[in-house]
Amino acid sequence: MREINYFDKPKNIRKLKILFYSSLALVVLMDLFFQRHVRFSWDRIPGIYALYGFVSCVLIIFFSKALGILIKRSEDYYD
Repeated sequence: MREINYFDKPKNIRKLKILFYSSLALVVLMDLFFQRHVRFSWDRIPGIYALYGFVSCVLIIFFSKALGILIKRSEDYYD
């Protein structure tokens, strides 16, 4: 008997993408309307922390890929 997973159906994946993107847009829009305590000059830029988080994640992915290429051993390393 095959178990049907929720993520196997493309319709469900589309719904999740819409949910995730709309929640991201909502967070960035909330950043425009709520008053924040500004300590640094870049705190005035709307959505700066969302952009900072995205760029940080992308850099972590590229760094880990490059590190994996550098320290990768051949398959017959222990033979």
